[in-house]
Amino acid sequence: MAHHVLRPPVTDAQVRALRVNDTVTLEGTLFGIRDANQIALFDKGRTTRLDLRGHAALHTAPNVRKVEPSAAHPTGYAPLCVGTTTSARMERFTRPLMERHGVRLVVGKGGLGADSLAAFRELGGAYLAVIGGTAALETTWVEAIEDVDLDDSQGGSLYAEVDAQARGNRAGALARLGVVK
Repeated sequence: MAHHVLRPPVTDAQVRALRVNDTVTLEGTLFGIRDANQIALFDKGRTTRLDLRGHAALHTAPNVRKVEPSAAHPTGYAPLCVGTTTSARMERFTRPLMERHGVRLVVGKGGLGADSLAAFRELGGAYLAVIGGTAALETTWVEAIEDVDLDDSQGGSLYAEVDAQARGNRAGALARLGVVK
């Protein structure tokens, strides 16, 4: 077991030197990517202006808040909780993320499957596992959110939308049954 300090973009030799049970410290830029980003990129044909070649992509579902841009928050986003999320649901995106965008390291929790392992082996990449439950600690490591390429929230709330739809469905079902509130 060895410890590696990597500062992306990483080289093919650096990635291929990693072995199971090695530990890694990443210094510098880390790109957070969630399932919605990858669906937009690979299922909906969206492009990104960010250069991910040789970089690490963190499977995350960040919780941020909009703030006035400042030296501490240059993009106008402050991290509230930027922790690693489960990688399994993003399995199908590993190969295209590597082939089309040059990502070489994927950081996540819970592991990835055989297709991702094959992509790492063939294309020169590695999965870096984070222990679940460390989101609060991980957030303290975020120095700044330097750029945002896809803000998919647009001020909306999926929970509010689902709640409103469910209430409408309930009202309709009760009316069809003749139940009066």
